[in-house]
Amino acid sequence: MPDQPSPRDTAEAALLSECWDAVLSYADLCTAGSSAAGELAAEAFALGLREVRAADAGASRGRRTPRLPALPLMLTAVRATAAAWEAAGLGDRLDPDLRLWLNSPRAARYPGPPLHRPLALRALRDLQEADAALLWLAEVEALPLVVAARRLGLDPARVSEELEQVRGLFRDRCRRGHLDTPMDPECRGYARLLDAVTRPAAPVETPEDLSRHLATCAGCAEAAACLRPHAGTLPAALAGGVIGWGGLAYLERRRRAADVRLGARGPAAGAADRDPRADGAGRARLLRGGLLATAVALSALALAVSLMPFDGAASDAAHGDADRRAVADSTTVPPSAGRPPAPGRVTASPSGRSTASGAAHGPGRHAPGPKPQGTPSAAAAGGASGSAATARGCRVRYDLVDRWPGGFQAAVTVTTGRALETWRIGWTFGDGPRITQMWDATVAQSGTRVTATSVAYNRSVAAGGTLSFGFIATGPAGSSGAGDAAGGGPYGFTLDGHACHLN
Repeated sequence: MPDQPSPRDTAEAALLSECWDAVLSYADLCTAGSSAAGELAAEAFALGLREVRAADAGASRGRRTPRLPALPLMLTAVRATAAAWEAAGLGDRLDPDLRLWLNSPRAARYPGPPLHRPLALRALRDLQEADAALLWLAEVEALPLVVAARRLGLDPARVSEELEQVRGLFRDRCRRGHLDTPMDPECRGYARLLDAVTRPAAPVETPEDLSRHLATCAGCAEAAACLRPHAGTLPAALAGGVIGWGGLAYLERRRRAADVRLGARGPAAGAADRDPRADGAGRARLLRGGLLATAVALSALALAVSLMPFDGAASDAAHGDADRRAVADSTTVPPSAGRPPAPGRVTASPSGRSTASGAAHGPGRHAPGPKPQGTPSAAAAGGASGSAATARGCRVRYDLVDRWPGGFQAAVTVTTGRALETWRIGWTFGDGPRITQMWDATVAQSGTRVTATSVAYNRSVAAGGTLSFGFIATGPAGSSGAGDAAGGGPYGFTLDGHACHLN
């Protein structure tokens, strides 16, 4: 065991206890021998402690600045200490591949101008420290959620819900950070389309021109990996974006360490340290660890491109919310389709081509023609005489999220008065826009009439529950609100052929 730094107080002693194993593991990856690994870990930990003390001192004077949580901060200190060794002529003690990386433009991004740093690093620093710590412990360190909750002082019964919220916050920071990043006109043109394609929790068909662009643009591929928090790319995006060199190898080591910890919990383990679903979680993590071990052999660009599962669900099965449910018994709700994108000029496709998802999914059945909007589809809620109408009625909310010359983005939210095993929403456009992309539903369009049909993960809706989906369309958004055909707005909304009341 290498000599460990000497903490000053109980808080630093707790920090040492929590972080030393991870710091030593990454230092071992960065060096050519165990002796050098121990020295690098000790120096890096001392550097990290100084950064923590300086940040705490600034906070006590009212000058709190964004910073990484303790564990990723210590790991970045390992990278910074390795760079200092290389500059001081001690590079012979480092891994040869790390030395090559330290002298490359990729390494220069980390201490460089903020807008040029990796997107995951910027987004994690921008989160509240407690939120960032939960995300790191759950995604990178592979800790069971009940263990992460105890370490952070959170309620184990609510930690799964909090993690879902943090994932959404991280994605929002990544989206804003990507739009703020200096980029050429081609990348700028694809940025908003990339946001729309990566928003749904389930795989969405990616336009061909966007796929070609992601295959050749490392920056946009990096953003795509960060913008799909449920698609299995988040752990690798965090490890590579925050740690840098060796991020995937570190991730695999932590996965294996987590599997060993879970496997070591026998019947004699204390109830406070047990996860009642540890066996299922261990199997899911073993599968995920095997996939990550394969990914370690890939280069950085190939990794960023290959980790974007837009057109398949393999990565979702390996590292989606299924293993989170095994650990914390949570229920994942897909992100809202109506989350507004950041302002700016948008084109649905910089090449000018439209990509209709309805063509890929096949035509759906068309609902009957529109019915007058003034007719209540669910008679007075709670009224006995209107119970039959309420049982099959619905209410629709149509939100125009954004518009630009030649197109717009909108979201539809439907509240149903009856339980649904599947659903089909229809409406008519007044001025005849054409839908080019839809998420959380399958689209079919004939002239001005549009039909949106449920997909596998959102078919069932409880009575009184809601369903939602969003889309991008070319053409005019309408000069007035929904329900006004004369003004170009959508009207005649139906659910499975029954008229809906438009809110």
